Amino acid sequence: MKKRLLFILLACVPALAMLAQGNVSSPRGEENEQGWGIVNLSVANLHEKADFASEMITQALLGMPVKVLETDGWHRIQTPDNYLSWVHRAGIQRCTRAELIAWNRATKLVVTAHYGTVYSRPSEKSQPVSDVVASNRLKLLGKKGKFYRVGYPDGREGYLHKSLAMPEEEWRKQLKQDAASILQTAHQFMGIPYLWAGTATKGVDCSGFVRAVLLMHDIIIPRDASQQAREGERLEIAPDFSNLQPGDLVFFGRKAENGQKERVVHVAFYIGNKRFIHSQGDVRIGSFDKQDSLFDEFNLGRLLFATRFLPYINKVENMNTTDKNPYYQP
Repeated sequence: MKKRLLFILLACVPALAMLAQGNVSSPRGEENEQGWGIVNLSVANLHEKADFASEMITQALLGMPVKVLETDGWHRIQTPDNYLSWVHRAGIQRCTRAELIAWNRATKLVVTAHYGTVYSRPSEKSQPVSDVVASNRLKLLGKKGKFYRVGYPDGREGYLHKSLAMPEEEWRKQLKQDAASILQTAHQFMGIPYLWAGTATKGVDCSGFVRAVLLMHDIIIPRDASQQAREGERLEIAPDFSNLQPGDLVFFGRKAENGQKERVVHVAFYIGNKRFIHSQGDVRIGSFDKQDSLFDEFNLGRLLFATRFLPYINKVENMNTTDKNPYYQP
């Protein structure tokens, strides 16, 4: 009897340890667990460790669902692109699975302007509630004159000018996901400053720029350039760039030579005529053509390959739209 009891206790120890670390569900059931969250700031900074002094590694946007894996003052979360990081408790509104489902089912607005303000009353002279950036999502609660009445994940309410956002259903109907439309959006980022780990219109790094542009077209792709490089069809670039199409991604870094592995460290959109648009210092256009006034010798010297990704959206696991991504499903 003692041996049997000892065996049971030993068998339970790993499970109890996993439960304490948040790696398994508790007996209360998924519907009641606070294992989820919704981003509650226009842009939430996500860190490598649970500390403001820790390196910022990415960002998440208002209205974005996240999975909460651990809690210790800060929250260790997983975003819809499966990226792991830590966020301060002010960055998200904790919720149950049932509450997340209710949020996903609610009628929402998508912010289409690069930047704006939600006000406490339907007047730009009233007290601001918060700022908003492109691709933020808020509940649509009603209309008042030139303003939408909106709701936040934590229950706050306010008013956003109609020129800055669209009802999600209307936005999705007019959405275009072709290369020309995406590159038009990319050009609207011109001059936005480089920000390490930035993925919003306040500031972007190279892969964050690609990610932010595509999210404005409802496309979710992996976060880092090295991850983005593994998606879609790889293209070895012809000497005259004739096999590239506008909208392809071009990647830069260290070539595989002298016993070293290839290493991707930078990414850009190819826009045609040997030109590309990327975030380096700020969002700018460069050229691979030595005769072009925008010739970029540095990046030509570290050019690796390209990928064609648009035909693979919603056809591979790591590139999808919010109406297909499991985090956003009702």
